[in-house]
Amino acid sequence: MTDPFSLFESWFAEARATEINDSNAMTIATAGADGQPSARMVLLKGHGPDGFVFYTNQQSNKAGDIAENPKAAILFHWKSLRRQIRIEGHISTVPDATADAYFATRSRDSQLGAWASDQSRPLENREIFETRFAEMSQRFEGSDVPRPPHWSGYCLTPARFEFWQDRAHRLHERRTFVRNGDEWTEGLLYP
Repeated sequence: MTDPFSLFESWFAEARATEINDSNAMTIATAGADGQPSARMVLLKGHGPDGFVFYTNQQSNKAGDIAENPKAAILFHWKSLRRQIRIEGHISTVPDATADAYFATRSRDSQLGAWASDQSRPLENREIFETRFAEMSQRFEGSDVPRPPHWSGYCLTPARFEFWQDRAHRLHERRTFVRNGDEWTEGLLYP
């Protein structure tokens, strides 16, 4: 049997070599307690046997959904390869040290933007946000920008993978991997 993490790594390596922009872009779909689904693009910032990591403002709509319902799905679509990977699982917050380490690698403007933005909240006009950004720039002038307390990372721990490969005449190949305890069961789906 194939290991789904090894297969992901193989496909992801090919995507990094062929996708023009953001081979690490993925759609994340969440749903809050009301069951209303919501999807948006985020960037994969880490992956391995423990799961798939992305970062965001914990006051965002996606973080609110995750707090109410810690299950989600992510989707990678690589048009140049005619492939996609769907992954479903449970989401948890990364440790503070992990979030701190990643935040320190971001550009200074991205760090300042994390402080200036009330992500997903209504914004009367762009100038308000730009003023807040300038204020944060002054506040942290001459010093490192610490990670805001409302900003962190999330890790989706997979329970299910589906690897989809486009084939001629819509005779696509769909391989699934479903977690049963510490084991994975591999199967195929009709296209």
